[in-house]
Amino acid sequence: MSAPAPALPADLTAGLRRLKLAAMRELAPELLLTAKTQRWAPEEVLRTLIEAEIASRDASNTRARLKAAAFPVIKTIEEFDLTASSIPAPTWDYLTSLEWIGAKENLALIGPAGTGKSHALIAIGHAAVHAGHRVRYFTAPDLVETLYRGLADNSVGKTIDTLLRNDLVILDEVGFAPLDDTGTQLIFRLVAAAYERRSLAIASHWSFEDWGRFLPEHTTAVSLLDRLLHHATTVVTSGESYRMREARTSQGGRQNKS
Repeated sequence: MSAPAPALPADLTAGLRRLKLAAMRELAPELLLTAKTQRWAPEEVLRTLIEAEIASRDASNTRARLKAAAFPVIKTIEEFDLTASSIPAPTWDYLTSLEWIGAKENLALIGPAGTGKSHALIAIGHAAVHAGHRVRYFTAPDLVETLYRGLADNSVGKTIDTLLRNDLVILDEVGFAPLDDTGTQLIFRLVAAAYERRSLAIASHWSFEDWGRFLPEHTTAVSLLDRLLHHATTVVTSGESYRMREARTSQGGRQNKS
């Protein structure tokens, strides 16, 4: 059993701590011992320490962005079953390339419940976080509640500005509950402020022709959709609900065992 690597001199430890180079501080004792034994060139030692620090900071930043995104669950692109989805493979390839986020374009997923809309949104958002983008997830009711709180203390403009510091704002379950006039106006303010500045990704079980069922004011609905869809990829999902299919499969399995 090899002896543990000697600790760094106190002044080096203090200096690395002051510079907030935690990964270097942790790795350096073992690395310096290895470098001495294997006769590494000085630049190789420095390169390895720098790469370790960069990797550690990248991982820390990703964890912070994931937390800030506030996803209700973690879904990934790898877990998405494209063969069971109605999303065309070329469209999925484009969406998962994330090029549309850099172009400040939008995404609209429209289709019945259980056809993979939320999974797709969260998986794309998760990939965007790992690619270095700032992402924020909301359900439509949660977003309206957030904006209402800003309206109550006259900070709704500041709230929207804060949300649009993100590269991508995800709005799930649009139309899940009807909106009043004020809620509609608040959503419109966000969409208008994001127009050609940030990417929005929305999911709804209502076709665009039916948005009047939950948006009370026709003119606002038309203006909202005009801005939302001007630079957007629209995907209409269809098919049987994943959840219903899994429920039947599970019930069938239990029946077969009895």
